Amino acid sequence: MSIKESFLSELKEEEKSTRKLLEKIPAEYLSWKPHEKSFPLSRLASHVAELPGWISTILDSDELDFGKIKFTPPEILSPADIMKVHIENVNKAIKSLENAKEEDFSKTWTLKNNDKIFFTRPKSDVLKNFAYSHLYHHRGQLTVYLRLLDIPLPGIYGPTADEKMG
Repeated sequence: MSIKESFLSELKEEEKSTRKLLEKIPAEYLSWKPHEKSFPLSRLASHVAELPGWISTILDSDELDFGKIKFTPPEILSPADIMKVHIENVNKAIKSLENAKEEDFSKTWTLKNNDKIFFTRPKSDVLKNFAYSHLYHHRGQLTVYLRLLDIPLPGIYGPTADEKMG
């Protein structure tokens, strides 16, 4: 299996779990947060929904310079808004992966803020650590938020206690 096929396969498989989790977001708790320092549920969920878009950012450019962009989080007024962001970003990521050439994954990519360089690494490493693992980390946080709200959790890598108990 090529690097491209591996990343595409992983995205498509993990998207199923991410979608099941995002579908559990209750409208009445969008502003809830477990701690004053935590993101509200809507912001964490929208970040999870945005992260597949980073795959396109990495593959379709050679750098991300925070000093040259103005990021505005998507406006989230409902769980449907979260799902819309997720679907758009997954579709964008699939297109970028499908259009990528095998040699693109060994090209370097840089994350910086004006003159301060955070890192320069091969795109394959950045995809795995900055996009995919980052998504899984925040998806895990989202399961904790939902558990604290007593929302039944879907299985991600197997059945949850909620699914076993019915």
